[in-house]
Amino acid sequence: MHFSDLGLRAELQRAVAEQGYDTPTPIQQQAIPAVLAGHDLMATAQTGTGKTAGFTLPILHRLTSGANDRLTRVARTPRVLVLTPTRELAIQVEESVRTYGQHLPINSLAVFGGVGINPQIANLRRGVDILVATPGRLLDHVQQRTVDLSGIEIFVLDEADRMLDMGFIRDIRKIIALLPKQRQNLMFSATFSPEIRELASGLLHQPVSVDVAPRNTAAETVTQKVIETDRERKKELLCHLFATRGWHQVLVFARTKHGADALARTLDKAGIKSAAIHGDKSQGARTRALSEFKEGKLVALVATDIAARGIDIDALPYVINYELPNVPEDYVHRIGRTGRAGMEGEAISLVCHDERPQLKDIEKLIKRSLDRVVIEGFEQSAHAAPRPPQPPRGPRKPQPGRPQGQKAGQKPGGQQQHRSGSRHR
Repeated sequence: MHFSDLGLRAELQRAVAEQGYDTPTPIQQQAIPAVLAGHDLMATAQTGTGKTAGFTLPILHRLTSGANDRLTRVARTPRVLVLTPTRELAIQVEESVRTYGQHLPINSLAVFGGVGINPQIANLRRGVDILVATPGRLLDHVQQRTVDLSGIEIFVLDEADRMLDMGFIRDIRKIIALLPKQRQNLMFSATFSPEIRELASGLLHQPVSVDVAPRNTAAETVTQKVIETDRERKKELLCHLFATRGWHQVLVFARTKHGADALARTLDKAGIKSAAIHGDKSQGARTRALSEFKEGKLVALVATDIAARGIDIDALPYVINYELPNVPEDYVHRIGRTGRAGMEGEAISLVCHDERPQLKDIEKLIKRSLDRVVIEGFEQSAHAAPRPPQPPRGPRKPQPGRPQGQKAGQKPGGQQQHRSGSRHR
């Protein structure tokens, strides 16, 4: 099958061809006809399967074809709402809309926290056809009455599983309540837990189901290996691997924000140009680091799990698990950053004694044993060294003028205040 067989507008086929694509991925082959026909959709798809184009292309077609043809003007209120869990993913989806809609007079906008709200308000006033948003910032706009959701024709809930993991379920329900009853709904999720299915049952009407990735399976195009070593040798081992293997674009996962920063500094000192991205970095710093990584100016990008959700690089060759995640499903998400769109990739996990339980849980989830590799000089010792003592955590000093135990922005008695535009979701 070719994109020309899917019945998309000539302008969209031209944009796809200019990106170098000819054959749609499995999810695109199944999702595009269903969306074009106006059906609700429930799609199970890992990151890297082409799911974003799987909904942006038919949405662009529907907005500009037949009874919905609006080629002569930009909508004053959004006609499509795409809800994403992270800022990075919102940026990625909106970039996809602009890329594939470049030959159509469609206006799109991404709104998210961590940046000023006033430029977003100005853009919304000028008119937007497709609005991509994170839940917190969208509700900020709703509260300030700077966005009108009454004209939404198509609603997309992207990475629904991560939405629930991040605690957005109440925000999602608030947003859904603001949408017109008559609309098309598309839901995408890497996994469909009972909670996700419950949400889907209330959102979707007789949906077409598309399942291109069996639940919690790792990408078949990714070679997965484990290097067992001691905890205190990991940094030295990672620098050794960079030096001996000629790696040029590597995504490295750390478990904590502090650990990501420390590892990026270590790599930099070893002459491996690196940066860290995580939730405490400003949006500008995260966008800049991601852009430099995509352009090849950075050799290594060290990320935490949530910060990496929006990373979309077609030809990323390597993912390194410097530390294994506590949740085995996150391992599947991590290695899904490589081996995308049919290309081959390699995922290497550095595992110490302490992480053997996590490794066992991962192998149980993906139903396979991972190959062990021994690097000479970095062999794992027979027994784990004791963990360094952690400093005791004493009670934090109360801030002046605030009773101890009361959170920032909270009134006495526990009522939480929300200042417009301050939530970085």
